[in-house]
Amino acid sequence: MSVFKVASRYAKSLIDLSKEHQNLDGVKADMDGVIAVIKSNTELQAVLNNPIIKTDKKLAILKALFQDKVKPEILEFFNIMVRKGRADLVYATALEFIREYNEVKGIVYAEVTSASPLSEANLQALKQEIASQINAEVILSNKVDKSLIGGFVVKVGDMQIDASIQGKLNKLERHFENQGV
Repeated sequence: MSVFKVASRYAKSLIDLSKEHQNLDGVKADMDGVIAVIKSNTELQAVLNNPIIKTDKKLAILKALFQDKVKPEILEFFNIMVRKGRADLVYATALEFIREYNEVKGIVYAEVTSASPLSEANLQALKQEIASQINAEVILSNKVDKSLIGGFVVKVGDMQIDASIQGKLNKLERHFENQGV
């Protein structure tokens, strides 16, 4: 079974447990912290991924890092994963938990790439427009790419809208090539 499928199943279990305890938002906040700690610590990643390191050692490390910093059910959940030989999936499960949390809450990430940074007012207007089109809460980030010349490119999931000058020039170039000009 793929890593993604296993992490997804664990994440779904944690989502269900959090809903049962009426604590989904609190667990999400804690999982954000877990992701930040694991992402910034390559030694921790190496320890969790190393099959030679004993289970008890991995559990002790996770307990030392997260005891009194995350909800007890999260620590117990990690305990179960490590005891089942799935310590290497703790990080992937945390990431998948956030993805599934966003799905449950109707939150969508979008990215707008523009030739220069957009003003806060423009970002808010674009965010509201995207939210009204897809009927979901949108978290919008702005990336700058000077090669666009002007305009912007919006990515929401697997959908992309290219309203950049560079995109229009490329489209015009393809049109002329197809016409044999």
